[in-house]
Amino acid sequence: MNTNEFLDYLNAGLPVQEGLEVHKCMCQLSQQAIQITTKLNTCYHTPEEICAIFSELTGKEVDKSFRMFPPFYTDCGKNINIGKNVFINSCCCFQDQGGITINDGALIGHKVVLATLDHDFMPEKRGNMTGKPIVIGKNVWIGANVTVLGGVTIGDNAIVAAGAVVTKDVPENTIVGGIPTKVIKSIYDK
Repeated sequence: MNTNEFLDYLNAGLPVQEGLEVHKCMCQLSQQAIQITTKLNTCYHTPEEICAIFSELTGKEVDKSFRMFPPFYTDCGKNINIGKNVFINSCCCFQDQGGITINDGALIGHKVVLATLDHDFMPEKRGNMTGKPIVIGKNVWIGANVTVLGGVTIGDNAIVAAGAVVTKDVPENTIVGGIPTKVIKSIYDK
């Protein structure tokens, strides 16, 4: 199974069963991601070098406006899509097998976790996984130590308060916070 077949499979929402070909491909991609993120995280790189390394990680050219403060961690990398003028702060962890899209102008705070995989609830099948995408809209600001779970879309211009756990969609132009998140107010409220 090649990378594109793997991504098509995961993006169709199909389960990954432990030990099967798709699971073996997932493990191979994880090893590649470890190699690339180790290169990213173990010495200083210019912003241009970070763009090049992140492009290698994702297998797609990232825009020159992309900025990141390493370290950065992922267990796949190939299912991350980044817009223009995106900033990712240090110590973020992206579990992207289910797909992560970060649109133009988004700001991702320190230690943000984007987790797109769920394990099977049944103990005898706990090694099986299913991915669900995360979509982060334009000009979204995600505060430090936020966790976003698979299947969530965060609407344009939204703000997610530090420490929040996002388990459901966030409407555009709102501020949300808490565990689980709830709408605090519109960004246009005074």
